[in-house]
Amino acid sequence: MSQFDCIHVDAPKRSQTLDASLTRKVGAEFVGTFILIFAATAAPIVNQKYNSVMSLIGNAACGGLAAMVVILSTGHISGGHLNPSLTIALAAVRHFRWAHVPAYIMAQVSASICASFALKGVFHPFMSGGVTVPSIDTAQAFALEFLITFNLLFVVTALSTDTRAVGELGGIAVGATVVLNILIAGPSTGGSMNPVRTLGPAVAAGNYKELWVYMVAPTLGAIVGAGTYTAVKHKDDEMDHVPPHVRSFRR
Repeated sequence: MSQFDCIHVDAPKRSQTLDASLTRKVGAEFVGTFILIFAATAAPIVNQKYNSVMSLIGNAACGGLAAMVVILSTGHISGGHLNPSLTIALAAVRHFRWAHVPAYIMAQVSASICASFALKGVFHPFMSGGVTVPSIDTAQAFALEFLITFNLLFVVTALSTDTRAVGELGGIAVGATVVLNILIAGPSTGGSMNPVRTLGPAVAAGNYKELWVYMVAPTLGAIVGAGTYTAVKHKDDEMDHVPPHVRSFRR
């Protein structure tokens, strides 16, 4: 029984339970996104500070490992979205409640900004290394961020909506996809795939170069990726038939 079940108010107990549940989910999203952004942004900052020769591999590994451990630790609470584009895409394909989207995005954005200022305090003056800015022209950067986020959401949607996918290994699969995408796009765009991966560091560093690309391209890529998997999967593999023990992203 939650602490909210003991409060005597006029609202129905079911509403109290739903509110408490959403609060826990949003809290998990905040903590998970904070950890993800801190870790994924710290890697290029450390590489900048120490002139590491393993910068691309290190950035990819750090981003993928951060995604994996956070999803494995918070996925059963909030679904482990950690990404506004992912949240919007799952809502667009009817696997997440639109009513919960604003709360999730607020948690993700605020966690990203908090993590970025924490990094600035720890690593100043090397914050610029963690900002994702394109080294190619705008159209190419837009296409690349669109495509790598398409890849990510195709995988996430498979794991979160299809009974045939191995849900228990979802965190590992998503982490591997993040590593793959950063290896492909890291030198060109930073391999963001996530608006808050770019937004928080941009605010902390005061560098807003081509910020709109990282807001729009991942969101469109996520929606198309989620929609594509939804279109090709079997129609009888709907959420209502997913066993509880494989619901790692399904909240």
